[in-house]
Amino acid sequence: MSDPQNLPSNGLSYKQAGVDIDAGNALVEAIKPAVRSTRRPGADGEIGGFGGLFDLKAAGFVDPVLVAANDGVGTKLKIAIDTGKHDTIGQDLVAMCVNDLVVQGAEPLFFLDYLATGKLDVEQGKAIVEGIAHGCRLAGCALIGGETAEMPGMYHGNDYDLAGFAVGAAERNGLLPRKDIAAGDVLVAMASSGVHSNGYSLVRKIVELSGLAWDAPAPFVTGKTLAEALLEPTRIYVKPLLSALRDGIGIKALAHITGGGFIDNIPRVLPDALAADIDLGAITPPPVFRWLSQVGGMSETEMLRTFNCGVGMLVAVAAEDANRLIESLSASGEIAAVVGQLTARSGEPVTFRGKLAL
Repeated sequence: MSDPQNLPSNGLSYKQAGVDIDAGNALVEAIKPAVRSTRRPGADGEIGGFGGLFDLKAAGFVDPVLVAANDGVGTKLKIAIDTGKHDTIGQDLVAMCVNDLVVQGAEPLFFLDYLATGKLDVEQGKAIVEGIAHGCRLAGCALIGGETAEMPGMYHGNDYDLAGFAVGAAERNGLLPRKDIAAGDVLVAMASSGVHSNGYSLVRKIVELSGLAWDAPAPFVTGKTLAEALLEPTRIYVKPLLSALRDGIGIKALAHITGGGFIDNIPRVLPDALAADIDLGAITPPPVFRWLSQVGGMSETEMLRTFNCGVGMLVAVAAEDANRLIESLSASGEIAAVVGQLTARSGEPVTFRGKLAL
């Protein structure tokens, strides 16, 4: 066996292999103010340890059930990468996780992120994490840790990927969907901010067909470039919905309208005996969806299965509480409207009437 002490030295370092430990340490220091800004009861520690701590008792729970979710941003990242605009994509990451938690009736407690890149850029990383921290503040959860992986050879050029992990809690008797969900309950739509974070492989294909550059004026909104308009971050619905739940408004179920649109997401929260009857004429799609539909030559069915079409969250609520819910959501800055009701199922779990204004 060779003696390691007698082997020739090649003078190699980890940095020469493409991994800059100093840059990683610099990023941790750069993001500490953003991380501190997300502190909440139950989470008071600093980042930099081997794990993040959370105290459920300090958060005020009595008989909690933990709820966990993880997600990414998908190919919306490619627009951020291609245009060098990284400050909003972090909110998308948080939104895709915490909106799934509140659907279960859970309050998001803490969040962890994973950033993987071929070469770590401290300023880029700082912008991404500041966006994540902003999303955490909107959701009321603490950013208690994460991981930055610099992997040359795995990612090329400016490419990077993001994943997020969120944990929330609900009192055992407050979990959704409720067992008393029934025919006659009303469906209230909460408006989306745009495309959110689904369908971007198709969005990017449509942009390619349009022949427009990312820095061209957006044809469906004034004052923004195409990239800026399509990078509009995903809306976070947590605080308005938790407020309504705590006020005792009769919310029976929530459906986060993400990949799969109306057709695939609504049945996930319905029992087999119920169907959702949606009045498409009651929905007001933002202009971006009309543009996508027209340039892409997409059918209404394809739009409904791919995009949120203007509805980011759908709420099933007792009919007598529908107006109270809309008033509560409006007071929180949300746009909400009745778009249908639950019926006894005799065929498909989601049926439509009217037409989308595309």
